[in-house]
Amino acid sequence: MCGIAGWIDWDDNLEQQRKVLDAMVETLAARGPDASGTYVKQNVALGHRRLSVVDLINGAQPMIRQRGDNTYVITYNGELYNTPELRQDLEAKGYRFTTTCDTEVLLVSYIEYGPACVENFNGIFAFGIWDEANQSLFLARDRIGVKPLFYAERGGSLIFGSELKALLANPLVKPEIDAEGLAEIFMLGPARTPGHGVIRGVHELKPGYSMLYNRNGKRIVQYWALHSEEHEHDFEETVQNVRELLCDTAKRQLVADVPVCTFLSGGLDSSALTALAANTYKKDGLGTLHTYSVDYQDNDKFFKASSFQPNSDAPWVKRVSEHFETSHHYIMLDNSELAQKLTEAAFARDLPGMADIDTSLYLFSREIKKGATVALSGECADEVFGGYPWFYREEMINATTFPWAPRPDMRLDWLTPEVKAKINLSEYVKQRYSEALAEVPRLAGEDAYAARMREIFYLSITRWMPTLLDRKDRMSMAFGLEVRVPYCDHRIVEYVWNVPWVMKNYQNREKGLLRHALTGILPDDVLWRKKSPYPKTHNPEYLNTVRGWALDILNDSSSPLLPLIDCANIKAIAQTDLSASNIPWFGQLMGGAQLFAYLVQTDAWMRKYNVTIV
Repeated sequence: MCGIAGWIDWDDNLEQQRKVLDAMVETLAARGPDASGTYVKQNVALGHRRLSVVDLINGAQPMIRQRGDNTYVITYNGELYNTPELRQDLEAKGYRFTTTCDTEVLLVSYIEYGPACVENFNGIFAFGIWDEANQSLFLARDRIGVKPLFYAERGGSLIFGSELKALLANPLVKPEIDAEGLAEIFMLGPARTPGHGVIRGVHELKPGYSMLYNRNGKRIVQYWALHSEEHEHDFEETVQNVRELLCDTAKRQLVADVPVCTFLSGGLDSSALTALAANTYKKDGLGTLHTYSVDYQDNDKFFKASSFQPNSDAPWVKRVSEHFETSHHYIMLDNSELAQKLTEAAFARDLPGMADIDTSLYLFSREIKKGATVALSGECADEVFGGYPWFYREEMINATTFPWAPRPDMRLDWLTPEVKAKINLSEYVKQRYSEALAEVPRLAGEDAYAARMREIFYLSITRWMPTLLDRKDRMSMAFGLEVRVPYCDHRIVEYVWNVPWVMKNYQNREKGLLRHALTGILPDDVLWRKKSPYPKTHNPEYLNTVRGWALDILNDSSSPLLPLIDCANIKAIAQTDLSASNIPWFGQLMGGAQLFAYLVQTDAWMRKYNVTIV
């Protein structure tokens, strides 16, 4: 993976703005620690930071390709998993290649097919291609949104980049938040509305979309979407198809010229990928697979089973690693550092995020990078196959809002009357929820319960999953670690989308379909283990640390939070017994401790980025 940035300006001579481009690119240095490059002409400035994964010697970017008298230039972040097939097709059409990297294949695909090239790609990507003859820029993002891409228009300029910090390094983009931005942070956060960049006038190119930008303006096209249709296979056929898709996907995503490992929590999703990877390593003679797990100091002392977290992961990690003979690395996180790094995690995300859920992945990625450059992760299986509580709990299924945040009005108590006067916050959440439901591709003749489950899946894939993909990308790329997510292969997502709920939930077991597809690949005890979410700290030291930190901030007259946060209400919450009433306010893991940590992150982010409210 890499970091990309660019600037198109029809009025200014960008050859005089190289320092600005350099500053934009430098903000992405962590994403691409191996090399840096720029391409600058009068109206175009493209930049790139490279993390070398395939064809380490060649593949420098921005990459330039001539065809006739025309010049094409690409800056690209991502991986194509069907590069051999694409290359073979293009060679049959007469093209010749000078590298073995997917960057050149992607660029030549655009030269041959134009904007329609994205329909041929299997991968995760965000890229920009400059067409010199037509004076146009083509931007595109992968179907699921694994790789990020933000942009802003300012007069006759278009500015884009992998992360918000790259845009903010351009003086044309100011760190300003309006009423909508406040609503995104405090009512939907750490989630975001698709396409919303939170910073005023900054947008996200949505997953499955492309943009063509020229002197006539921009044209945004949706090239991919989920479509609902009758599922034609019986359960046995469906199980076999899912199994084949998973096996093919895992094998494709193991390709790299650098060390590859897997995340291993001991749960179904990561254990399955570890099994498939270990089997491929043995079959192809690639040596021993390295696996990594994360836990927290003294979690064995303080862990308490709950409906959200029924059991500890540690014994299951050992079970899977020993069964598949992996070289396993146990990463133990210190609770004090988990709190200390909250601000760094917010800066990596460019926004307040999932508190210690972010920080733990941030520190985990730091340690993994010492031994690997690429990792496979089980992220997104729960959204695709139906693993979360909101697929099963009636009160969450029937919620009239986003089911992972079923009590949005509780957040109103956190905010000052002045903030609540800027925008109707409750109505904002209702509007965003209604917009999401309006997008759901319906299936004619579907009964009411099946239709509602289709809505829950759509909400999970398009509104919840991007939060986790943002987290995965920013926390890992902060250390130049490329994390691949096989369950996000669009072929899997498309196929499983139309599988009826009764099959996905086969025998009334969460992810029953996936479990049956993995029969014979995983040991039975691992296969049928009850789902447990990403591990979090249970040590009261963490709660005490972040609560004290948040209260110190609220007592600091210079804090930018003071005009926004109802200090009296937050202090009252701090006095309650959070261990007894720790009801999550976002997802499964963000309760009282994470509220204080979220405030800590918001305060640090506003200070660091000099955020102003407009």
